[in-house]
Amino acid sequence: MMDIDGPDGGPPNVLLLVTDDQGAWALPSLMPELRTPTLDRLQREGRTFEQYFCASPVCSPARASMATGRMPSAHGIHDWLHPEALARTDAPRRPFDPDFLEDLPGADTLGAMFSRHGYRCGMTGKWHLGSADRPAEGFEYWYAHQLGGGPYYDAPIWQQADGTGVPASPAQPGTEPSYLTDAITDRALEFLRGTAADRRPFFLQVTWTAPHDPWFDGNHPADLLDLYADTDFPSVPKSPPHPWFVRENFSRAVADRHGALAGYCAALSGVDRSIEAILAQLERTEMLENTIVVFTSDNGFSCGHHGIWGKGNATAPLNLWEPSITVPLIVRWPGHVPAGTRDRTPTSATGLLETLAELTGAVPREDPLRAGRSFAARLVGGRDAPDGTRAGEECGVDPADEPIVIHDEYGAHRMIRTDGWKLVLRREGPTELFHLQEDPGEEHDLSRDPVHAARRRALGDELTSWFAAHETAALSGWDAAVDGAGQRRPLG
Repeated sequence: MMDIDGPDGGPPNVLLLVTDDQGAWALPSLMPELRTPTLDRLQREGRTFEQYFCASPVCSPARASMATGRMPSAHGIHDWLHPEALARTDAPRRPFDPDFLEDLPGADTLGAMFSRHGYRCGMTGKWHLGSADRPAEGFEYWYAHQLGGGPYYDAPIWQQADGTGVPASPAQPGTEPSYLTDAITDRALEFLRGTAADRRPFFLQVTWTAPHDPWFDGNHPADLLDLYADTDFPSVPKSPPHPWFVRENFSRAVADRHGALAGYCAALSGVDRSIEAILAQLERTEMLENTIVVFTSDNGFSCGHHGIWGKGNATAPLNLWEPSITVPLIVRWPGHVPAGTRDRTPTSATGLLETLAELTGAVPREDPLRAGRSFAARLVGGRDAPDGTRAGEECGVDPADEPIVIHDEYGAHRMIRTDGWKLVLRREGPTELFHLQEDPGEEHDLSRDPVHAARRRALGDELTSWFAAHETAALSGWDAAVDGAGQRRPLG
């Protein structure tokens, strides 16, 4: 545990900001045409992780892994949760209760952990880890989308009877008439206003549906769309369609590239002004400097990258390409996290729980299935590298640690990624092997090249043995029927 306290001697607050379907490329440092001045501020004032990987290239399993530190084969969510899995029923337990993750033997979650350690916990926005009509374990404030996505106006939400996010009675289904991004933010501000008079530290999770589609048909305010009227988005590649791309899922985006990108970026600009409002509220109440601000997304996304629109389920077979599994991560904490720095070390989102625990002094439950490890030491400065730079800041490696290996999965699709190589195994094929140093675009599959047969076998053996230690037979996705069309019931 790190000996780190806030300026008042107490534990720091934690503000976790999560977007939906934001690729790592969609940051102002990599996409100059993107109008997000607040994200630019966060990058100037914090540390940007340039190789940050979600655990699965689709929302629900990636979010569950972020919350627990477990891989999907140790928590049982392997695909986005279908509306049938989120509907409220008369049964004592819904198909997916919002706290079902805490029912997993030995598992812990961010909300439960922080609540046990005296934090006031709130969540506003997209949950998509079960029926969100009542708060998940640990949360005192709760404003939740009913589903995992949908329109930005008249969005389906769970409405508390008293009109606030403080659970007082069973929630009722309702709709949100205002722009959903703004509504989620307004509830986050309401939570913060209530926190200003509370002596407890807070953990607030703000989870927008943006920039998830829909992007057309008046789903975004005209002033946000106007920001992109005069650009052709030169930083976004115009790649020919990949043979695996399921075009009908994004046929309109293919036909109207500018309209789709304008909607995608307008949604991000809406999030950006929301973050500006949240930071301003924290500054007014003098809480910002004692708050760890974490900005990230659930999974990656392609807007033409690698010849597809979409994420892991945009192709047949499902894919684990870099644009689908890399997401932004920016952490701001003045006085602790060096401002304006970059970390190029491959890092897994399964390590977020351990990292925030170490930074705040919260202690998670012991969980032998937790796959993530803390990257707090690198976050707050790391060790000196041989050339005098900070480890992870510019050189991209930590010489005191063993080589970083990243794992991902989507049902019966599994990946191991070392610093130089990437192997994807599928139960029903095909296998892919890429030499990332020479082929960062993953254009040349070497899995059938006899020159690399020994490497393929070695990586395959390592992948198999690693998952054997980070899964349970009942929850494993290797034998599950996961096709990208949604999961209707939990495994186990």
